[in-house]
Parts: sequence; C-alpha cells; structure tokens
Amino acid sequence: MDKILEAVVMSSYPNNVKQGLVRRVIEASKQPMDSEQCWSMLELSTKLYLTGDTKYKREIGKEVLEVYGHYHPEEFEEFFNVRFLLSLLQEGYGPLGKRSHYVLDYIQLGLQFVLESPSANSIFSLLRIEVLRKICERPSPKQCAKISKLLTQHPQCIPTGKHQLLFCQQLIRCIGHFQCVSEEEEQIMEFLEQVNKVSGLLQRIWRTQTSTILPSLKELFTIISSTEEQEAPSNALASVVQFVPLELMDGVIRNLTNDDSITDVQMMMAIGRMIDWVSWPLGKNIDKWIIALLKGLAAVKKFSILIEVTLSKIEKVFSKLLYPIVREGALSVLQYMLLSFQHSHEAFHLLLPHIPRLVASLKKEDSNSATSSLEQLAELIHCMFFRFSGFPDLYEPVLEAVKALPIPNEDRIKHLLGQNAWTSQKNELACFYPRLASKSETGKIGLINLGNTCYMNSIIQSLFMASDFRHSVLNLTEGNSQPLMTKLQWLFAFLEHSQRPAISPESFLSASWPPWFTPGAQQDCSEYLKYLLDRLHEEEKTGKRIYQKLKESSLMSQAVEHHYLNKTLIEKMFGGKMMTKIRCLKCLNVSSREEAFTDLSLAFPPSDRNMNRSTPILPVEEIGPQFIEPPENAGQLAGSPWIRRKAPMAGDPATLPMLVETLGFQELGKAANPSSGNDVSADTAKDPFSTFGEQAYAPKDSRSVPDLINYFLSPERLTAENKYHCEKCASLQDAEKVAELTEGPHYLILTLLRFSFDPRTMKRKKILDNISIPVVLKLPILVAPEETEEVCRCGKDSDAPGSGFMSVLYDLCSVVVHSGISSESGHYYCYSRECSDTIPHEQPRDGVPKPASDKQLDFEIQWYLFNDTRVSFSSFESVSNVTSFFPKDTAYVLFYRQRPGRQSCLLHEALAEAGRLHGEPSLHKDLMEAISKDNILYLQEQEKEARNRAAYISALPKSPLWWRDLDRDKDDDSSSGGCSPAAGGGGSGSFHGLVF
Repeated sequence: MDKILEAVVMSSYPNNVKQGLVRRVIEASKQPMDSEQCWSMLELSTKLYLTGDTKYKREIGKEVLEVYGHYHPEEFEEFFNVRFLLSLLQEGYGPLGKRSHYVLDYIQLGLQFVLESPSANSIFSLLRIEVLRKICERPSPKQCAKISKLLTQHPQCIPTGKHQLLFCQQLIRCIGHFQCVSEEEEQIMEFLEQVNKVSGLLQRIWRTQTSTILPSLKELFTIISSTEEQEAPSNALASVVQFVPLELMDGVIRNLTNDDSITDVQMMMAIGRMIDWVSWPLGKNIDKWIIALLKGLAAVKKFSILIEVTLSKIEKVFSKLLYPIVREGALSVLQYMLLSFQHSHEAFHLLLPHIPRLVASLKKEDSNSATSSLEQLAELIHCMFFRFSGFPDLYEPVLEAVKALPIPNEDRIKHLLGQNAWTSQKNELACFYPRLASKSETGKIGLINLGNTCYMNSIIQSLFMASDFRHSVLNLTEGNSQPLMTKLQWLFAFLEHSQRPAISPESFLSASWPPWFTPGAQQDCSEYLKYLLDRLHEEEKTGKRIYQKLKESSLMSQAVEHHYLNKTLIEKMFGGKMMTKIRCLKCLNVSSREEAFTDLSLAFPPSDRNMNRSTPILPVEEIGPQFIEPPENAGQLAGSPWIRRKAPMAGDPATLPMLVETLGFQELGKAANPSSGNDVSADTAKDPFSTFGEQAYAPKDSRSVPDLINYFLSPERLTAENKYHCEKCASLQDAEKVAELTEGPHYLILTLLRFSFDPRTMKRKKILDNISIPVVLKLPILVAPEETEEVCRCGKDSDAPGSGFMSVLYDLCSVVVHSGISSESGHYYCYSRECSDTIPHEQPRDGVPKPASDKQLDFEIQWYLFNDTRVSFSSFESVSNVTSFFPKDTAYVLFYRQRPGRQSCLLHEALAEAGRLHGEPSLHKDLMEAISKDNILYLQEQEKEARNRAAYISALPKSPLWWRDLDRDKDDDSSSGGCSPAAGGGGSGSFHGLVF
C-alpha cells in the first residue's frame, strides 16, 4: 500500500485525480493490517511530512500519520519511540544540508497519540532536556515559536526544577536575539505572532511557578544593561515585560535602583533600551514600567542618568506619536519625560522643530486617537510654555500650530508640574544646569538662574547692554571704596571676556540682595533695580568718586563743571529731574518742587477715561523708525503751560476731560508723515490743543508707551476729598497739579505699573494690556531761562526768550518682559541692543558727535534675547509682537538712551572723549588675571566633562534614523491597508521602522 501511495503522490495526475486515489488509500488504512505494512506507511508518511517539497505532500503525510495514530496505536507507539525522537532532535531528518524544518511540528503532531502509552514519560523526559538544549542554541524566531507551541500544548514537556528557571532565562536570551530581516508587512506580522507565542509561554510558566519571575527579570536586566554586546538586544524583549504582574513593580524597581553593583553606565544602557520599547506594537504596560524606573532613578537622585537618557531618547519617543498602535504608551512616556525635566528647557526645545508637523499629521488623521492625543499634547506644550517662558522666537510656530486646541488653566498646569518633578529641592539640580556645550553664537554670555533669580539676571543684562554705563563701570579704578560697584565691575568684565557660555552671579546677588526679599522666591525686577541703583548711588556719594574725566573738559563753565562733578555715576547715567507744580484755581498761586528720579513709574489710564485729568501740556510722541534730526534752533522751545494762559472757567474747552492720545503714531516701517515732523514750533507748542487732535491717528483702543507718559504728565484736578491746601488762601481749594520733566536722564528707565492690589482677592493682579513700544521716543523737557544759554551753547541759535520745552529724542535699548499673571510668580527675560552715538572711528564734527544713520540706529543694530543662560539673536519685530503671541508675556521695564542733543551734549562729549582716549575699557591686573585663570579652568572642566560624557554617550543604545518617522509622514499619502498611519501603522516600510 505504501508503494501505491508513493506512486500516486509522485505521479503527474491532476490534483483532483490524485486526491481521489489518496482518499481510497487512506480509507483502506483504517482497516486492520499487519505491523510491517503499518511501519512502511508510517515511514512514508514521515518522509512526506518532513521532506515533502510541496504543501500538498506534507498535508498527505500529516493525514496518514493521524489515521495510523488513531487506528493503529500500538504500531504508532512502537514507531514513535524515544530513540527515533532523539535522532530527529539531534541529527535532524533529510539529506545533509537540507535538514527538515518541520521536526518540531512532527513531534507535536505525534505526541497526541502516545500520551497514554507506557513510553509517554520517557518521551516527556527526553523532550524536557532537548527543548532546553534547543533554546540554548538560539534558534530562529520561527523555530522558537514552534517550541513554544509544542510546550504550550504539552506542558508536560516543559523543563522542571532548576532546569525550568534556566529554561526561562535562556528563553529570554533567545528573544533578545530575535530580528526581523524582512520589510514586508506579511512577514512582519508573522514575526510579531512568533514573538507573542514565545512570550506567551513565559507567561504560562510564570503563572504556575511564580518563583521564576524575579530571576527571569534579573536575566532580562542583565541583557539590556550589558555594554559588551555587539548588537543591541531585540525590542521583542518588550513582549516579556508585559506579562510581569504589576504588583511586583514597586519591589523590582526598588531593588534595581538600590543595587550598588549596577553601575550608572549599565543603568543608563538599560533604561535607554527600555525606552526604545515604546516602538513595540503588542506590548501592554510597557510605558508603566518605563515610567516607574524613571521615577525610581529620580528617587535615588540619579539625575545625571535621567538627563542623558531623556535628551538622547525624547525625540524618538515623540516620533512614535505618528503611529496609533503605539501612540498611547509613547504619549505617556513623553508626558513624564517632559514634565519631570524641569531644571532646563533643553528636552522641550529638542521637540520644537517637530511639533508643527506632528500636529498637522494628527489633524489630518482625524481619528478619536488623534483627537485625544492632540488635546493631551497641547496641554503638555502649554505646561512647557509656562515652565520655560522667555523664548517667543522659538515658540511662535508651535503656538500657531496649537492655537485652536484647548488651553489648560494655571491651576491645572501647576498641578501637573508639581506632580511630576524629579525633586522638590531645586538646589539638588543646580549642578546640572545649564548643560551648555559652547558659548552662544551671538558672542554674548548668559547668567545662571540661582533659584528664581531671573528678575536679577534680566536687569543685569539690561544694564550691561547700556554701553555707556558698562564702559564707565569697567573703567573703574582699583581702591575706589565702592564694594558693590566693584562686584558689578567684575560681573561685567566676566560677561565681556569669559569663555563660559554662562556665568554665575552668585557673588553679586548676595551683595545686592534687598534684605526684605525672600530667598528662592520670585521678586519684582523693578523693585530690585530701584534698590540696586540707590545702593550704588549712595555708595559712591559716601566713598571715593570714580568718574573724573569730565573735570578735564574745556567746554564747561565752572558752574556746569561743578554741576556735573557733584553727580554720581548713577545720576549721570540714569538720573533725571522733575518739577511738580500745583496751582490754586482760586488765587492762581503756583507752588513748585523739584525732585530727582532714576525711573518713571507709569500708571495705566482708566479704560473709561473718566478721570480728573486733562490733556498733557506737550504730548509725548512716538517717532517712526527713520532718523530724526534734533531741533536746530531755540525757536523750537515750546511755551510753559501756565504762561499767558487764563484760569480755566466753566465751559472752557480746556477744562473738559480730553483723550490722551499719541502724536505722530505710525506703523513700523512706514515713512513718517512730513506734516507731523519732529519739531514743535513755538506757536504750536504754546497752545498744543489746537493741533493735537488732528495729528493723532492711533487706533482708538490701542495703548502705547507715549499714552502712558502723556497720562503721567497730564494736569490733574485736585477736587473734593483731594483738595489742595493753598498757603496763600489759607484754606482747601480746588487746584491743578502737573508734572514737568526739567532734566532728561541719559538712560531713561520706564516702569509700566502692571501690578495692582485687588481688594476682592487680597492679591496683586497683573494688567495684561498689550502696550505698543516705539523704537524712538520724543520727550518734552522744560528748559529754565537761566539754563538756556549754557544748554544751547553747542547749538547754533539761542534767541528764545523765557522758559520753554525742548523735544529730546530717546532710542529704545532694552525691554524687560514679565511672563506670568502675578508679581510673585512667573519669569523675566529681556530684549536688548547696544545704541551708540557715533560711527566707529569717525571724529566728531564741530564738537558734536555725528549721529549714526537711521538704518544703523533703528534696524541694523542687532537685538538680542537674554533668558538666563540662553542668549539668542532677535529682532524689534519680536519685541513688538511678543504679547500678541503670548498674552502673559508683557513689557514691564523699558530702557531708552538719549540721542545727542543740546541738553545732553556735555555728557555725550565727555563719553565720546573718554572713548577716543581710552578705546575699549582696560581692566586692572587682578581682574584680568581672574578672568584668565577662570577661562583656563573652564577649558579643563570641558575636557574632563567631555571624557566623562563620552563614557556615558558610548553606553547609550543607538537609535539611528529615528527622524525618518517624521520625515516620512510629511509627504507620504500613498500608504494603504490595515497598517496605514490612520489604521495602526505607516505603510509596510514605515511599519518596519516602527517596530525595529
């Protein structure tokens, strides 16, 4: 019968004919027959099953085997003996070099017919030894899956005792070697199924023998933490972790993170490879294990490991959000990585270039998974905006991408940040911040945040960028008896000459710290600035004077020389004077008082404008970006407000509340209206109300810095409870109060009073109004008769009789921005540029410094953005638009520098003369040596760090070409089928990239 069957199978008959003949043979096999005939049929069916070159032959062999196992059990048991099975397992079946791949399938098929036979136990014992041997030989995923299928169906064949633990460990090592070499979707799905069968066997063993779990996990950790492997272990190991009971997690993580025998390099290798497991599409709870290990490392303060791993892996994790099949786990890991990495913006900033593209892809996908992920991603991004504010140039594209998505409230953001931080002790992370490899491409140096000290850093950088002040400080001589000014000099010198990307202002902070400030708490930068300038001023007044160059000026009269030499450096640079006048409306008596100021605090006009103030005397103007020459003759001095003006009467238009508007308002980049020139004629200025309304064409509801200054300078009515006690009338009377600037500072500091106390909430609230900031400002300065001759000496004409106003131009130098909604919280950063009077190396003409060209002054002068350690190039456009993009980021303190003109010519000339004589400030010997030594020390630190970092980085598992996930999605719309991005993959090629 075996010859007949073999002849039929090997014949060239059509398959349907063959099938009929085979069926007759099989039916005949069910009848009783002798042992020799059975043996021959079993040998033939074994040959067909194991070496058949077609599926049809193998199917026939299988069917015959099943018939003989069922109808001829004694003969089958005799044939399917231990010796035969041992030969199959050790030597294989078939010609040398073409051994059959179906031995394990054959054994699994035959086992079902000998389970009750006397030889069953011997067969099981043999298989328990042989499957362990097979696993130790690292079979392919396909063969390993067949072993797992065999053992799952026949658990009696699973090794027992010590061999069982060894089997589990070797099975995990075997999984670690799995690789899918094909990029075809069908083969990939087959590979995933094979891995699932193998890991499923482990789950079965762990369920029955829980004592094998922890040793198995130890073996798994040994594999993923190894630094000696040539190839990285397979991501298929992720399939093992999903079956570990979650109740064991705490104990496992605690043992790992407290094991002193595990080095940092090994731990970093392990966690890095675990994070790669987010790519594995069939895993469950993998994200929970990754996050648990990250939290465990934070608990034992392994911050260096967390930092390196986060920075090296976060982009890869982010790229996996493209794939719905792994998106949930990847998003969980990404959320923890970002929310815990709070000491630095580095991790978040790595993702900025990729966020808009990912958001666009998720919107295009339009699935429930994509919608949910978009909302969670937007919440995460806003948390990062809140934590790391001060990067408007970088954040604008991201903000544009997520603008239509929900914005979490501040309580939610604070909850998320507080819940996930590595540590509540900020000083524990101080040594890890910043992680900057080199100096900023701008050439500028940042300042390290010492714990909510951004308020000081932004002020220091603004003062440093005030070049005239910086040069004066750097030219300070030794032995000046000004300890705080000396510390500022050292700080400025290091900012100028250090090779470090950022320096610590710790010494200056401790010296300039206001005693009422709370350590570690956010403070008001304006309050700090006032305190700092006052300290420096008082220190110089009581110590040795440091600025003696003006004494040598031959242009000064004795009176003016005495006037300037009695000034401190702070007065020369930031000091101005203001006259406050109060006029009794009954007797018209005027009392006046002059006082010095270093900054002007500008309140916001009430929105309804119903206030006891009228129009300012001479409106402050916002000048367009073009250069405007200073007034040429004294005829441009405007009349005083109360000269030749009658007392207001009922019905007089001047007594009516009038809008405070901007004069000459224009959009940036447009030419100025010639009719609204820079100079205000004497006739016009004497009665400014006649043309004020015609020249103002700012948007009705807009507000600008000139608006706030006009409001500050506008006359105020003192009536009702605010009546003025007139000494002449000897009683309370209605009065009018006005402030006039009588001396413009070299650097004008403007503080926008954005914080006010809210009695309902008992907290200081912030005014978030967007205020337009002019790049050039025209300020009215009152010139007294006795000063006119001296002030105008360097001008051409001085024939203006009496007091009058002179317009002084100021250029914007710095803008300190507050990000947040409260003065007790938030963040400060600043925009700055350096303004100068003269074109370099050009001699002044006729004793007056030659102004720089309009473009150089307004646009070609580079803006910088200082945000603690980070310094970047910026632009005035960014300064102007920051609040439009980020409503909580508002201008708070402004620095303007006075252009050279009549009133300032003495100081400008002295500064220019000092610049010609000395060039760049020369530092004294001790300071130069300190900087030189620190630069050498920094280079040594860099070399040491590079060596240590190389050891860490070389230990990290490689993640090549992760960015292809994002690049591929950009233009690829051709994928289809069940593995398209919307359905769970990314096309066949991208699916391979996802898993491996």
